Amino acid sequence: MPSSTLTPAPAAPAVAAPAPASAAPAVKVANPGPLGLAAFALTTFVLSLFNSGLISNAALSAVVLPLALFYGGLAQFAAGLLEFRRGNTFGTTAFVSYGAFWMSFAAYVKFVVPTLPADQAHVATGWFLVGWFIFTAYMSIAAMKLDVAHRVLFVSLALTFLFLALGDLAQSIALGHTGGFLGLFTAGVAWYISFAVVAKETWGRDVAPLG
Repeated sequence: MPSSTLTPAPAAPAVAAPAPASAAPAVKVANPGPLGLAAFALTTFVLSLFNSGLISNAALSAVVLPLALFYGGLAQFAAGLLEFRRGNTFGTTAFVSYGAFWMSFAAYVKFVVPTLPADQAHVATGWFLVGWFIFTAYMSIAAMKLDVAHRVLFVSLALTFLFLALGDLAQSIALGHTGGFLGLFTAGVAWYISFAVVAKETWGRDVAPLG
């Protein structure tokens, strides 16, 4: 009588799974923040020396344009593009925008201002700065979620733009000088944050607190 038990089919020989290909090591992207902040700080510092009246020789102000184009402009713009690669929306928006600010400022001073009568140049510059005050004001609101140092930086920068704009629109030397001194303070804060981040990465610990 035939058996009712079914004989299992012979199992297929086991095939070893291919070893997974080793993943390429991830390329570490350096933090572009300190570069962008340093570029912003130095250019703002030099311009603010003139805006505050600490340097009154107008002929020396030509030193601002190369800084505005290459360091405050191109270097800061590049930092913003690197922040984009890191997925940092705030850093991208800030650095690309302020890099573009410095490049447009250099072009404006070089090519537009000389073609305008003095009174019209003050009005044009004032409204140019009002636009940047508005941008910086809403960036200041976004910065409230960051550390204390960044909050101080953006609020002081907004006040800098505001007083410089009012100084040009009202043709007030006092308001313009106030904006210049605020700019010096803003540059100092930006340098401080840049130093704090660089020092932390090189020392491996917090050296300068950001709050």
